[in-house]
This record gives sequence, C-alpha cells and structure tokens, in this order.
Amino acid sequence: MNTEKNNPSEAPVLEAKLKALQQENQRLKRGVEELSFLNDLARAIGASTNLQEIMQTIIHRSLQALRAGQGVITLVSSQTSDPMKTLVRDMGTAIEQQPFRPNQMLLGWMHRYKMPLLLNDPRGDERFRGVNWDEAVVSLVCVPLMVKSELKGVFTVYNKKDEKGFTDDDQRLMTIIAGQSAQVIENARLYDEEQKLFRMQEEVRLAAKIQFDLLPKTPPQVAGYDIAGTSLPAQSVGGDYFDFIPCNGDRLAICLGDVTGKGLPASLLMANLQATIRGQTLADATAKMCLTRANKLLCQSTDKCNFITFFYAILNHQNHQLTYANAGHNPPWIISANKTHRPLDCRGLVLGIREHVAYEEETVALQTGDLLVIYSDGIVEAMDSWQEEFGDERLLDVVKQNYEKPADVVVEKIVHAVKQHAGKAPQSDDITLVVVKKTS
Repeated sequence: MNTEKNNPSEAPVLEAKLKALQQENQRLKRGVEELSFLNDLARAIGASTNLQEIMQTIIHRSLQALRAGQGVITLVSSQTSDPMKTLVRDMGTAIEQQPFRPNQMLLGWMHRYKMPLLLNDPRGDERFRGVNWDEAVVSLVCVPLMVKSELKGVFTVYNKKDEKGFTDDDQRLMTIIAGQSAQVIENARLYDEEQKLFRMQEEVRLAAKIQFDLLPKTPPQVAGYDIAGTSLPAQSVGGDYFDFIPCNGDRLAICLGDVTGKGLPASLLMANLQATIRGQTLADATAKMCLTRANKLLCQSTDKCNFITFFYAILNHQNHQLTYANAGHNPPWIISANKTHRPLDCRGLVLGIREHVAYEEETVALQTGDLLVIYSDGIVEAMDSWQEEFGDERLLDVVKQNYEKPADVVVEKIVHAVKQHAGKAPQSDDITLVVVKKTS
C-alpha cells in the first residue's frame, strides 16, 4: 500500500501561498468594507442639501472608517481675505480634546500642489520645516476637494488611533472619499448661496415696499396749487425721498433729499431723515431751524461718511410766500408764466458732516403761473452712452415745452425725457422730482 508523504521542502512554499491567500482575503474584505462604506456615505450625503449637515456626515463617518481622532473640512472662499476658510471641525469621540484648525502652511501646500498628503511624522518632514504644529497633531492625511480641476476645499483627518499611523490604504480611501464628496459639497454650497440670495431678495423686496409706503401716496390738495412728485430708485431701494407735510395753519412743508449712496444703507438713512424732518416740522420749526436741528441729530446718530443733500421749503398758501433753506442740494428752478426761469439759490452745508451749523433761509413770493421744480441730481446727471449729462438746460427745456400741462404730466414728461436721453445706459442714480404749480 502506497502512502504519499509531503515533501518537507514544499512547506515554505505552502506557507507563503497561505499567507498570500490570507492577505488577499484581507484585501478583498477591506475592499468590500470600503465599497459598503462608500455606498452608505454616498446615500447619506446625497439625501441632504444642507452644507453643514453634509460636511459633518462626511467627517463623522470618515473618522469611524479610518479610526482617526479628528477631522476638518476647509472650503476655499473667494469672499474673504482668507482664501481658505474653515467651516467645519469634528472631534469624533475625543470630546475632551481641543479642536484645531489646519496649519496655514499645510493649506498653502495643498493649494499649490493639489495632491494627497500623508504625514506620520509632521515635525520631521523636510517640506514643513519650521512649522509650528499644534501639539496635539501626531499624524494626518490631507486630500484636495476638486471639482472640474478646480480646488474647492481640503479634507484633513488627524491622529490614527494606533501606533503605526496612517497607511497608503488610508490615503487612497481618503482620496476616493474626496472625489465622491467634492461635487456634493459644491452643489450644497451653491444651493446654500442660492437660498441666502433668495432670502436677501425677499428682504430687499420688503424694504422696497416699506420705502414706497413712506412716500406720499397722493399729492396734497391745496387751493390754488397743482402739486405732483415721484421717486424712482436706481436699485430696488434708494436713498432719495420727497415729502409733503401739513403744518400748523395755512402752511405746507415740501422737501426733497438725496442720501449719499444707493441701496439698503441709503434707504435706512433716508427713513431716519424722514422721521427727523417730520418731527421738526410738526414741532412748528422754521425752515432754517428744521435743517439746523435735523443736521445736529443726524451728526449725533450717523457716520459722517453718510451725508445728505436736502431742500426744505414751507409754502404759505394764503399769502403765497415760499420760505426755504438748502443743505447742499441742487437749487430748484422757478419758471414763470413768461417762460423766464430763476434758481432758488440759498446754499448751506450738506447734512451730517459738521454738527454745529447754522442754516439760513430765504423767502420768495409766488405769482400765478409760477412753476417750481425741485429735483435730485439723478435727473441732471443722467448720462447717455457718450457720457453726456442730461443737464439743467434740457430740464428747463422740457418744463417750458410742457408748461401748460398739469403738474403730474410735467413730472411724467421730465422722467420720460431723462430715460430717453440715457437710452440703453442703465440708471445710475435715483431719480426724484417734485413740481409745484401756482394756478391762481
């Protein structure tokens, strides 16, 4: 009877094959685990549009898969002085540890080379000689978040939870995670920006409505006078305003202001100015006292970079006298029945620059047929495509050509002429206009 005996010389070969088979099994097992992990991660982050939630999920699950202590996602920001802005830190299970942001030199290296980086001895690496590493940093893997060859961020995990440190397999898995996550993060970031823009647009829309509601709904009905006004902001909200304020007795305050700048800041200052002027007017202040007090209050409550040009007049519609004061505003024009014109040229410093300013006032008697035009510089400084301004001469021509028409039509004709002059050029400044016509 024959029996086969193992050749002792084959034992090392068999052991090597067994070891190789075990290693292959480990590799396959790791591959299956990684594939399962990546699929689970893809489902988890694909189900959300919340940027913070997505990044927290990526960090938390990656720390578990890599058995690392801490993780950070740093996104590239073009809206701050710091081109790499850290948005998320996650400390994993190491709650007692102090979180730390990525070293700036590390981020700079990643910004330059855009390739994975594994450091199991950061302080001994020649590429980062002289870097003052956080004392808690022992090891790290850092990978770029790339979208269409553009760096969108950096994903870093720190401190492998064993003495051997991170491996090439860890770096490879981190690279796959980054490749899988970068577009998801970018999409969520864009969605987040879109939502912020939508909320901002809603706020601007509400501000525009509030500002519109602050303007006179209808012109005042004053015997012997035809009055009209309008304001067209260059943006959704603006810094121009006009107002008609009934005073004690037979008087009406007429005012028009132009706050420096445009948009929400200018509109907020305009609302502040309107409240101040109304308060002074209802307190029965004279034209010069109204401007003097308003200027003092504005200087005490606003930045001196935000000044206001302002024209304020009180019309006595019994004796037909117009008493007015001017704080650096364009002088209004009076066009008489014989088509001659003259400016109401009473000058003073703009509001909000110097606190202690005494304004002067002047009085003019209005005659039947006189037409008063009060306007902002957005009218006369409106430019066409050749950079030529509309100017006072064109303004006066339009008024004289439409002198016989009602005040609201004169307003419409002026606005139409300004827009026609500008052509396709965008409106660069707020357009505000008041017309007062003495009819009898």
